[in-house]
Amino acid sequence: MVALQIRDVPEEVRDALAAQAKARGQSLQAYLLELVETQARRLRNTATLDRFAGRTDGTHSLPGETAAELTEQRERRGPYGDAA
Repeated sequence: MVALQIRDVPEEVRDALAAQAKARGQSLQAYLLELVETQARRLRNTATLDRFAGRTDGTHSLPGETAAELTEQRERRGPYGDAA
């Protein structure tokens, strides 16, 4: 394990983070470690998605289009999965 240190953190920022940690029942250190780990996972996910960014696999959906298409299909199917 390595130690990270952040200098010159404004007091109000530290207080806000400490309050959030307390509300979650965590120490400030545990809360900050969770934030750092979450950010590292997001960066890895972004790097993975970037590897596929220029790929042409026949899919041309824009963000949000897939969810809208699924909603539309569900509405057409009706409550029991049959055609409405």
